[in-house]
Amino acid sequence: MSNNDKIIRLKTVLSRTGLSRSTMYRKIAEGTFPSQVKISVHGAGWRESAVNRWIDDPVAYRNEGAPL
Repeated sequence: MSNNDKIIRLKTVLSRTGLSRSTMYRKIAEGTFPSQVKISVHGAGWRESAVNRWIDDPVAYRNEGAPL
């Protein structure tokens, strides 16, 4: 993660992607959307750079290590 890469929260991710919450979590499970990053005991967020990569090309996005 670069020094200026922000962690963004759920509402921001949903707003920027236009996905519903259930669709986003389904895509995470499929490996076609960036996974969350744990930021505290009860909190998680997404790397802004990963979300931006998905926004740039959602069809070609694949999480590393995700099943094909």
